[in-house]
Amino acid sequence: MTRTEKVVVADGEFDLRVWGTRGPGVLLLQEIFGVGDYMEAVAEDLVALGFVVAAPDMFWRIEPNWSTAHNEEALPKGMSMVSQFDWEKGVEDAVAALGVLKGLPEVDKVGVLGFCFGGTLAYLVAAEAQVDSLVSYYGSGVPDMLDKLDAIQAPTQFHFGGDDAYIAREDVAKVERAVEQRDHMEIHVQEDGGHAFHNRKAPMFYQPEPAARAWRLTEEFLRRTLPV
Repeated sequence: MTRTEKVVVADGEFDLRVWGTRGPGVLLLQEIFGVGDYMEAVAEDLVALGFVVAAPDMFWRIEPNWSTAHNEEALPKGMSMVSQFDWEKGVEDAVAALGVLKGLPEVDKVGVLGFCFGGTLAYLVAAEAQVDSLVSYYGSGVPDMLDKLDAIQAPTQFHFGGDDAYIAREDVAKVERAVEQRDHMEIHVQEDGGHAFHNRKAPMFYQPEPAARAWRLTEEFLRRTLPV
């Protein structure tokens, strides 16, 4: 069951899709294809684990409630949406959405989970706002923003593919080195994983084995940091 809340910011408002009835909250941040069938599938997985999930429409300033199929034809449009994305305002929007999720009466603790574009965004949100847990999947912006690590106090789990055409392995290694000395942070690299390996709605990206391994680690981490 899903419903839509509104997030009101200084210069407008946008939709926040919500799944679940009671439990810890997870702010789910989309990849470049919008809040579509993949985000719905992830949300349903999380609800089955006992979470309340909220996915904000992060491209609302460009084209409200836009989403597309996960195929090669849609890639240029998705990349175009990201190229038009205002990161400063976008982080503010995501933090505002987090505030709405925190304010829901059925929610106690809150974490943030993002994939690809959303993996970078989740990282930036956790650096700006108080969250209880952060999971970032293959955020291409993370290796160049490691100066934000000190601002993140929440338990953090990073996921990357070791064979990612969009994120160089040496950039992933930078994150590994930066996280190594931080007790509240962990990183998992699926060496056989390409970009977006978890996206089971995108045949061009999906790799079942790396996806299963990474998701198992994510479930364990969320249970530990956001106990139901």
